[in-house]
Amino acid sequence: MSTFYQKPFLKLLDFTTDELTALLQLAAKLKADKKNGKEKQKLVGKNIALIFEKDSTRTRCSFEVAAYDQGARVTYLGSSGSQIGHKESIKDTARVLGRMFDGIQYRGYGQEIVETLAEYSGVPVWNGLTDEFHPTQLLADLLTMQEHLPGKAFNEMTLVYSGDARNNMGNSMLEAAALTGLDLRLVAPKACWPQAALVTECSAMAKKNGGAITLTEDIASGVKGADFIYTDVWVSMGEPKEKWAGAYCPAA
Repeated sequence: MSTFYQKPFLKLLDFTTDELTALLQLAAKLKADKKNGKEKQKLVGKNIALIFEKDSTRTRCSFEVAAYDQGARVTYLGSSGSQIGHKESIKDTARVLGRMFDGIQYRGYGQEIVETLAEYSGVPVWNGLTDEFHPTQLLADLLTMQEHLPGKAFNEMTLVYSGDARNNMGNSMLEAAALTGLDLRLVAPKACWPQAALVTECSAMAKKNGGAITLTEDIASGVKGADFIYTDVWVSMGEPKEKWAGAYCPAA
């Protein structure tokens, strides 16, 4: 696992297919070892900063429990508990935190923030959610899919996503399909489809890995033969409901 030493995790396409496979294998082993009481702590004496500009129950708990299980100590910095991007620049915050902590998790707004933290902190930085990507969520989802269809390759699985596919989940699912060869179907109104450039890039990669990416507005054809159906919000975090309703809901 030396290939991951000091490596940030900002989006899935930062990794190769082999690296993603190795991460999933490690996750499965850690989960099994914990269940069987055999987990070995590899992070004793390490300090991890958890920056949450957007609150989350599951993301915070999963990062904290994982860190504690591995022997690390965590410091939680909520939206009211830090000056990130306010009284000091992101670069300065990154430099300061990098001197105190061995790793930084960020959950918040623009992708450029987590990328700046990674560039200037000098320590590994993990993306717990930005407006553009949610890679750690997809790691958990891919592991869940493997657990429910043991022995089946990703390029033999069909995943349907119905929700606002313009957001971080839609983008990260595209990247996951690109690396694994999933048969990914995004079912949503065209106004909620991801950016065409990312779709084109990921579709080409998915095809090389034995998969396909389909965008459709038709629910019936979209979900036919699916192994997994994944739903999410139609109003993304921070988006006014009034704006969404006017754009996507047909007039009565």
